[in-house]
Amino acid sequence: MVCGTGSDVGKTTVVAGLCRLLARRGVRVAPFKAQNMALNSVVTDGGHEIGRAQALQAAAARVPAEVEMNPVLLKPTSERTAQVVVRGHAVGVMGAVEYHNFKPRLFEVVLDALADLRARYDVVLLEGAGSPAEINLLEHDIANLRVASAAGIDAVLVGDIDRGGVFASLYGTVALLPEPQRARVRGFVINKLRGDPALLGDGSAQLEARCGIPTVGVLPWVEGPGLDAEDSLALRAPASDVSVPLAEVLDVAVVTLPRIANFTDVDPLVVEPGVRVRFVHDPAGSETLTWCRAGQQGHRRRPGLAASARPGRRAGPHLGRRARHLRRLPDVGTGARRPDRVGRRLRRRARPAAGLDPIRSREGAATVSGNRVGCPIDGYQIHHGRVHAEGGEPFVALDRSGGEPVLDGVQSGRWYGTTVHGLFEADRFRGAFLARVAAQAGKRFVASGVSYETHRQARIDHLADVLDAHLDVSALDAFIAGARPPR
Repeated sequence: MVCGTGSDVGKTTVVAGLCRLLARRGVRVAPFKAQNMALNSVVTDGGHEIGRAQALQAAAARVPAEVEMNPVLLKPTSERTAQVVVRGHAVGVMGAVEYHNFKPRLFEVVLDALADLRARYDVVLLEGAGSPAEINLLEHDIANLRVASAAGIDAVLVGDIDRGGVFASLYGTVALLPEPQRARVRGFVINKLRGDPALLGDGSAQLEARCGIPTVGVLPWVEGPGLDAEDSLALRAPASDVSVPLAEVLDVAVVTLPRIANFTDVDPLVVEPGVRVRFVHDPAGSETLTWCRAGQQGHRRRPGLAASARPGRRAGPHLGRRARHLRRLPDVGTGARRPDRVGRRLRRRARPAAGLDPIRSREGAATVSGNRVGCPIDGYQIHHGRVHAEGGEPFVALDRSGGEPVLDGVQSGRWYGTTVHGLFEADRFRGAFLARVAAQAGKRFVASGVSYETHRQARIDHLADVLDAHLDVSALDAFIAGARPPR
């Protein structure tokens, strides 16, 4: 198990790197995160919704993503509530106290999923959630060292030195753990070091003298675009190549709505020269392309969002999630009590588009395939309500599980609405769509021709190289070998 002193310290990337490191050695390895709190999610080929981080780790392990890798997913809907997804399907929206009381029922679900993976893979790498030392939550913990203890698995604890206080964080985390869980922590990993490791002096030795736990690795800060972020704590624009003349740069403004979900959809733009991606609170300054995901639960209207969409305003094309002409009807069974006001405010009054009778709206999660701008696309949808098009030209895709047509978007002038995630990962579509956007903005765009998947795999390989060079891999092998067999 890879635990962390807090969120965004690098647990996800360490597990991903270890997955690739072991896969290179011919080990059949799988990732596992019992409970993930994240709004960035994907849909597996089996039609189950899981955290995007576990799909990334599965890709690093070179195995298909499956629901057993993330049996419990929490998707925040407000400051106090979250949608609870169990084994890939939403079971309701719960407040913190309600979910705390519900968690004991999930412990066996977690252990069963873990045992299933251990029975089918040589190694399973567990990722913890947040900190394992949240002493107010230890009794009903289903995500951290209580799981490791029950499964006979040892752990390493990752701390982020870039934020400062790494030694205190590591020591304090272990000190707060109850003895059976403290005994599971076999090593420390210091992550995100900028500069010379010699600057740490004898800090690691002093730390081991105080708590008996050695430091088994010091990982450097890795420059460049990161891998698929888990949630908005890691919200940062991907680094862009803007080597083309400034007048030809395509400016992509991603509107950071509260509880923004699946913002990793724009990550593939990093491989295109001359595309600048930035996260903004107000799209008014964008003259090329505004990308937003309207209609998420708990959203409050952003000042300037509706204004930027008014006809006649000098602004670039808009690509939205359920925005304008795509109206989300009231959710069924998820705790939402009202229709999406954002979509209702942004759309124009229009009669329903003709010819939609045979096209259904999918409830729940699904993988889809289709064709846009003359190019094939593959992606996934996550619906917790029903969608219909009003005005514009509707887009239709095929549900890959059953081959049935589903509504996946609409175009009306310079507005593009879609319910499909992962569109920009399709290389031909990405290039063709950006060329169309550039033409509408009076600019010229030439696609890089680079495969995003190739780029992503190269980043994973680079991460594995870093871990191989800076971790005591033999110590990690010993921790793995010492695990008890699956129950």
